[in-house]
Amino acid sequence: MNLNYLKLFILTLSLSIISCSDDDDGAPPTPEGQDTFEIIAQSPDHEILEQALVDTGLDQVLNEGVYTIFAPTDDAFSNVDLNGLSNEELANVLLYHVLVGETFAQSPGITQQPIFSTGYYKAAATENITGNDNPLDLYVNVVDNVVINGNSTVTVADLNANNGVVHVVDQVLTLPNITTFAVADPTFDNLEAALTRSDQPDFVGVLSTPNGTDPAPFTVFAPTNTAFGNLLAELGLNELADVPQQTLTNTLNSHVIAGANVRAADLTNGTVQSLEAELTIDADNATITDPNGRVSNIIVTDVQTANGVIHAIDKVILAQQ
Repeated sequence: MNLNYLKLFILTLSLSIISCSDDDDGAPPTPEGQDTFEIIAQSPDHEILEQALVDTGLDQVLNEGVYTIFAPTDDAFSNVDLNGLSNEELANVLLYHVLVGETFAQSPGITQQPIFSTGYYKAAATENITGNDNPLDLYVNVVDNVVINGNSTVTVADLNANNGVVHVVDQVLTLPNITTFAVADPTFDNLEAALTRSDQPDFVGVLSTPNGTDPAPFTVFAPTNTAFGNLLAELGLNELADVPQQTLTNTLNSHVIAGANVRAADLTNGTVQSLEAELTIDADNATITDPNGRVSNIIVTDVQTANGVIHAIDKVILAQQ
C-alpha cells in the first residue's frame, strides 16, 4: 500500500461519503494550526500511534482531508500484537481507526456537526476479498459512553482540530470478522447465544477464519432478535434452549454461504447453496425463500468485515423440514 494509493483511496472515499463545505462554520474553537496528527504527536500517551502513522506515511495522508480519528493510547497498543505486519497491513489497521468527515461524541453546540449515534460506520480501512476496496464497517454503541465494536471505549472525546476531531480510545481496533458484530451488536444477541450454545459446533471458530483460509470468506444472513423470538413462537417453544441440538445446528448452517463475499449489488435472482439449504434469492425485492417456502426480508445490507459480509434478515431461515 503506497502513499499515492492511500491518498487516492481516501480522496475517493471522502467524495463518496461526504460533501464538505464550510467545515469550520460554528465549530468549537481550535488551536491555530493544530491538526489531528499534531494532537496525537503532542500527546505523551500516543507515542506508539504517532510512530506507526509516520512509518506508514499516514501522517501525511491524514493531513490532506477532514477526518475523525480514534486514537489508541500506548497502553492500548500493549494489549495487541502487531509484530509481523507489513506496512500495508499496519496501515489498514490504522485506517480502521479513521472515519471520513467529523463526527463528535457529544454535540459541540452546533446543529450542523454530526454526533455519534448507535449503528454502523464505514471506516477508511478496506477488505481485500472482492478486489473492490469496500470499506470495513465498525459498530458504535452510544449508551453512557461511545463504545466501538463492543470493547473499545472513548475515554477522551472531541479533541477538535482544524482538519477533524480526535477521540482517545482504550483499545486498539483490530480488523473485524463475522463474529465481531454478532457479539458487538445487541440486535444479534439471540444469534450470538445460538452460535455459542454449548451443544453446538465451534461456529465462532469457523466464522473467525481469516480470509484466504478455507472456508472463508463468508456471506451470513443474520437474523435479528425479533426474528428468533418469532421462530420460537412458530415452533411452539419457550426459549432458545428448547430448540433441539441438530435443529439448531442445521438452522444456523442454513444462514451461511462459505467461500464467497456476496454483497447486495452481487445478489441475483435464483438459487444459492448455503451450508445446509438451498435458498431462493429475489434480488429485486430483497427477499430469501427457504426450502419450506418461508420468506425472509433482507433489512440491512453490506456490513463488511475482513472475512466476509453480513446482511440482517427479519425471519430465521429453516432447513428442509
